[in-house]
Amino acid sequence: MQQNPYTYTKQRRPRAGAPRQEADFNELEALELYCGQCRKAVPVRKHLLLVLPEGDKYEYRCQYCGSKVGDKIDKGPRIKGFY
Repeated sequence: MQQNPYTYTKQRRPRAGAPRQEADFNELEALELYCGQCRKAVPVRKHLLLVLPEGDKYEYRCQYCGSKVGDKIDKGPRIKGFY
C-alpha cells in the first residue's frame, strides 16, 4: 500500500520511561569563512579575545591577510567560584 505524501501524520510522543535523545553536536567550529579583503572563503585562525562572565569571546582571523572575519562567544562549562 502506497502512502499519500500530502497526508499529515502525527509524530509519536516518547514513552514516559524512554531516555531522551541528546543533540548530535553542541557547538560548531569554523574552519573556513569568507574574507572581504581576499574575496574568497579562506582558512581561519581562532584567537581568544576576552574572558567574559557569559563565556570566552574568540575572534576568527583570515590566515592569509590577518583581517577579522568573525567572532564567537563560547559558552562552555565554567569553574564555579572563579569570579
